[in-house]
Amino acid sequence: MKSTLVNMVFSLGIITIVAAGALAGVYTATKQPIEEAKAAKQKAAIGQVLPEISFNNNPAEEAAEVTVDGETVTVFPARQDGELVGLAVESHDTNGFSGLITVMYGFNPSGDITGYAVMQHAETPGLGSKMGEWFCNPAHSIIGLNAATSNLTVSKDGGDVDAITAATISSRAFLRALTLADKASKQFADRQ
Repeated sequence: MKSTLVNMVFSLGIITIVAAGALAGVYTATKQPIEEAKAAKQKAAIGQVLPEISFNNNPAEEAAEVTVDGETVTVFPARQDGELVGLAVESHDTNGFSGLITVMYGFNPSGDITGYAVMQHAETPGLGSKMGEWFCNPAHSIIGLNAATSNLTVSKDGGDVDAITAATISSRAFLRALTLADKASKQFADRQ
């Protein structure tokens, strides 16, 4: 077969159609397992950030989106026999050292932080990636703090929270996401 422009275009067209079909097949095959894994991770995070709070509803089924300062976050209300006993809030900040961080924070009805779980980040290994354990270490824990009585910014900026050593940008992003989550939790609780 002689190599002509028509033959080359035809061959490339066939290859493109086969590749597109393969990609569509992989997407279809992996979409549901990825969604199920995300839901399981979310459920585990809700339990992790509300450790001492007993609730008998499924907070994921009652999830609500709340917009604060132009940002939308998801609030998961924890209820015991219909009464609001805590909130898990999935918040984010796009200004981490390596971009987006997503964190689930827990709050009791008084607004005290009950826990947190880092859901997603691309921070530097060994530095910003330490946020998962840094802010629950008793030496610089945010657990039990309340935005009404504590300045939830890094001490370098006049706040009450020690930044991760050599990762101030990541620490600021973590705390901005926390502040956004706190505002969303208060806004949601006020509507109840």
